[in-house]
Amino acid sequence: MATLDTYRAKRDFKKTSEPSGAKAAAKRKAGSEAGIFVIHKHDATRLHYDLRLEHDGVLWSWAVTRGPSLDPSEKRLAVHVEDHPLDYAGFEGTIPQGEYGAGTVIVWDEGTWVPEIDPAKGMAKGHLQFELKGSKLNGAWHLVRLKPRAGEKRDNWLLIKSDDAFAKPGEDILEEAPASVQSGRTIAEVAEGKPAKAGKAKSTKPKKQSAKPSKVAGLPDFIPPALATLQKTPPTGGEWLHEVKFDGYRLQAHLDAGKVRLLTRKGLDWTEKFGQTIVKAIDGLDCDNAILDGELVALDDNGTASFARLQTALSDGKTDELVFYVFDLLHLDGEPLLDEPLVERKERLRALLGDIEPNTSPLRYSEHFHESGKTMLVHACRMGLEGVISKRADAPYRSGRGLDWIKSKCTLRQEFILAGYLPSEKTGRGLRSLAVAFREKGKLHYAGRVGTGFSAQVANDLKNRLDSLKTKSSPFDEKVPDDKHMVWVKPELVAEIEFRSWTSDHIVRQASFQGLREDKPAEEVVEEKPAPADATKQKAGAKKTSEAASAAKLSTSITLSNPQKLLWPEAKKSKSDLLDHYAQVWPRMEAYVVNRPLALVRAPDGIGKQQFFQKHASRGMDDAICRMKDPKDGEELLYIDSFDGLAALVQLGVVEVHIWGSTIDAIETPDQVILDIDPDEGLNNTHVIDAAIDIQQRLDELGLPSFLKTSGGKGYHVVVPLKPKADWVAVKTFAHDFAHAMEQAEPDLYTATLSKKSRKGRIFIDYLRNGRGSTTVCAYSSRAKPVASVSVPIAWPEIKTFEPAAFTMRSELLSKALSAKDPWKDYEASRKLLRT
Repeated sequence: MATLDTYRAKRDFKKTSEPSGAKAAAKRKAGSEAGIFVIHKHDATRLHYDLRLEHDGVLWSWAVTRGPSLDPSEKRLAVHVEDHPLDYAGFEGTIPQGEYGAGTVIVWDEGTWVPEIDPAKGMAKGHLQFELKGSKLNGAWHLVRLKPRAGEKRDNWLLIKSDDAFAKPGEDILEEAPASVQSGRTIAEVAEGKPAKAGKAKSTKPKKQSAKPSKVAGLPDFIPPALATLQKTPPTGGEWLHEVKFDGYRLQAHLDAGKVRLLTRKGLDWTEKFGQTIVKAIDGLDCDNAILDGELVALDDNGTASFARLQTALSDGKTDELVFYVFDLLHLDGEPLLDEPLVERKERLRALLGDIEPNTSPLRYSEHFHESGKTMLVHACRMGLEGVISKRADAPYRSGRGLDWIKSKCTLRQEFILAGYLPSEKTGRGLRSLAVAFREKGKLHYAGRVGTGFSAQVANDLKNRLDSLKTKSSPFDEKVPDDKHMVWVKPELVAEIEFRSWTSDHIVRQASFQGLREDKPAEEVVEEKPAPADATKQKAGAKKTSEAASAAKLSTSITLSNPQKLLWPEAKKSKSDLLDHYAQVWPRMEAYVVNRPLALVRAPDGIGKQQFFQKHASRGMDDAICRMKDPKDGEELLYIDSFDGLAALVQLGVVEVHIWGSTIDAIETPDQVILDIDPDEGLNNTHVIDAAIDIQQRLDELGLPSFLKTSGGKGYHVVVPLKPKADWVAVKTFAHDFAHAMEQAEPDLYTATLSKKSRKGRIFIDYLRNGRGSTTVCAYSSRAKPVASVSVPIAWPEIKTFEPAAFTMRSELLSKALSAKDPWKDYEASRKLLRT
């Protein structure tokens, strides 16, 4: 049984304003139900954060010494402390000196927590798995108890963020959002006694009355909807959320001062068309004004959205059968939310809709799923659904068709223009089939006939609609097969058609009529083609594809999140620029990067912020990044086998790709020697050039070929291609002896010792990159340098032309180098055995 005895024994409530918990709190049922959570930022003896989770009428509490982290690789110490009363959740103020925990406290974050299993069992086991739904922290988390050391009295745990759509490696949420979510104040402002900031105090607003005037006016009349781009399969990666694709009418619902408007995707006001049931439900929401985005559907007997059932319900005036699935929130109480990440908009939406009872309300919250998009598509198709909509979790809301929303369908289905019909030969049936079309380059393209999917009543109604649009001549410029008895009509009506496939002439096969689409104009109906997953089309703003990428016909299934994020702020190079760079260099880079264990330098927020080095696999990586177990220690090594893999590295914010000196198929026998020329500060490039030429001559004397590339930094890399026969010890020993021989020959010029003291005024011949597990930057890889430099192979005669950082990403100089003869053309044929 939870108790507050320890909490009360530590405090004198005549001196501290902390709540005593004297008033008993209502206890929630034990089990896995949601409760509140709060994180207090507490500037006591030292600054820390207190995580509190509601359970059994109290707040379980942990002191998180360094605060929570959104990086799954960061494991934060959390010391389990005494339970706190529930009314402590809203405490914000200063605990006086001399009292327990003296210092200032703010409510840094708050919301609800949902445990995955019974919390009491998790606590006893020492592992709590739960989801947070807060203003700053969201998604899945773990609290794991550490095994106590001998004599240790503290109950130590680790707080760990799961690798999901809410994880943000490299970001510091503590620094980015330091203030209270309750009052908007910082620790210092609370300590100084400053009042809560306007609009941040806890709301005590009563439930909205429909007749009450709007508190904040000025909602936009209409926001053109965000539209999904068709692709054959859903995108992969933890940054995507997946929702059911509903089969209905896209609607934008506006609530303002008690008035509700239901607008189509083109902004037409169809409020009266859909009756009062949905209008009343929206008007009953606890807000003054809002804009909701969703899909109006009618459900069949299996609970699945049916467009045919929707058409029937509207035709028969049965609007009480309609359901409005809401999947986005664009405005709330005068606050525009378009620039907020999708996950935050959906959390606000979930809170607004509250605990809606499906049996009494036509409103539904459109749930999303984090599981594999491909898996979800399989389930959707098995359930008879239309397909899946995949959305970037961190994307803002942007009108128009883009790559932040991707749709994948179970069957082929789209809108077609009705261009004519064949009358039925049977009595009582209005028509036999429909002639359908789409627009292509300003003209009408015949797409075949549709003869199923309509009942006798629907067929008669269709014939009556079409007869009012009759014309004497065909609307097509082309000849239509077997059109002798065709009744031609003006191409104005649009129908939803489901079909099995296209022929080579763009004619639909096994097509079925689903219903008329009065919300979509005929002028906009074109053939709906899956978007090519071209590597250079991952930008939301879509730059033109580079000529090199087009020539190489590169494609990738990887879609970039936040493609315009600047990874090199000074050089103004974005994540999308990096992908374009790799598309440009891939024809030459491929041979040196595929099927090799990798080490990665990641800078998710740009090279000016936190960078980290990653050598092993981690959760959430795209499947295009391959894994293999290291035969030595069992660790999962990373490698790529295609351009998809390189694109997936770009998506992770990888700014440098480093390679082992061996391939995955012969991991214990390296196929190259790397000698890295690393000058001390102050030495000019002439010294570096002389050192490189010296190395080349010494290798020539040993009968070993050598190839040269710029490092993208201060020096050059000299590479010796080997036949993979010698082991790591032999290769590293050769490199060690070679470097030391140069040092002994000219000790004033060279050193083979890593220490800064030994390198003063000299050039370090770095042989250390030749050990097992050691790496060097790959040819054509970008570098984490302010100018966005690139490591580029050059011919030996060009060494005096190109300085180590001469080539930069997407530069004219690099383009010229790629169009010239490949300086490493003979690399593979030059491999030699290393004599040991």
